[in-house]
Amino acid sequence: MKLINDHLAVGARLVPPSDDGFLMLAGEVGGWRGPFATAPTQLATRLKALASTVEACEANVFRAILRPPGEGDELLTARGLQPARYDVVVLIRAASVTAALELRESPACKELAETLRTAARRTHEIVADNAARLGDVDHTRDGAFLFNYFYADDRERLLKVWEYTAGWFQAKTALPDSALMRPLEGEPGDYGIINHASWPNLRTFLPGLLFRPTFRSFVLANFKANGIAAQPIIYRRV
Repeated sequence: MKLINDHLAVGARLVPPSDDGFLMLAGEVGGWRGPFATAPTQLATRLKALASTVEACEANVFRAILRPPGEGDELLTARGLQPARYDVVVLIRAASVTAALELRESPACKELAETLRTAARRTHEIVADNAARLGDVDHTRDGAFLFNYFYADDRERLLKVWEYTAGWFQAKTALPDSALMRPLEGEPGDYGIINHASWPNLRTFLPGLLFRPTFRSFVLANFKANGIAAQPIIYRRV
């Protein structure tokens, strides 16, 4: 692991990983105008209605609104990978990985997945465990929700770099929560981890990503030095 501008590092305040299992369905349905998404409202509303029938700890549907700065376009191109442009996401949290695997085979989840596949140009569907967390993501408020799709050749290094940079987000953007989803063995391997997090509103964090120099000189620089592609997308809960 290569450390860039280590004097800017802030220790992350982690809590132990949970036993939760996650079923995530993501789709490219609408379009993008630069960094701004035009996600389909009717489909998201339909998916929300279907998600309400799933018997799980919680099931939420999200519509993308924008893509903040990321890193790794050259790496993705070199590996022949398409960039993440998912404008609709369904996230189901179960009490365990086993429960999440069983849920995927339920009629309600199969209908959810088929509805999204029919409408989308491209989908990404995984069952994941919780690799690390700063705290459970609060879905009871209408905040700004992050899904950051990370790719790296070395997944062990990816986890270390995520933890190394996570403290910056806590210190500089008042990040209150984050749950790192790691696809199970045998699941699609486009992303080594997907980070799900939230802030109360865009003003809490977006200026820091756009205008704070250390976001690029520390966070993005460490991603680049360690061969990591970070593809963040901000969503609203439907």
